[in-house]
Amino acid sequence: MFAEIEPSELAITRQSEAWLVLDVREDWEREIVSLPDTINIPLGELVARVDEIPDDGKLAVLCHGGMRSAQAAGFLAHRGRPQVFNVTGGIDRWAVDVEPSLPRY
Repeated sequence: MFAEIEPSELAITRQSEAWLVLDVREDWEREIVSLPDTINIPLGELVARVDEIPDDGKLAVLCHGGMRSAQAAGFLAHRGRPQVFNVTGGIDRWAVDVEPSLPRY
């Protein structure tokens, strides 16, 4: 099972703790808006590319609104990945709660 994390909580804890952020959106979505220092693997490629994700530390999974990232987090947790968190509301909520200057789509 995976946990949920609010964008504002991730933004704060990411300043003092080591977090990996996995963005499972498509390339065209990341061209509109993205966060720095993320691992980018679209959800449809995750099964084939799962070995590209370091398996240590806390992992926050991000998409546009939180649905695809929940699927990815569930998959990773089912595979035994510890400390997997779904970013509630995705990048859209991040843009509202953390960085209002970011574009929304």
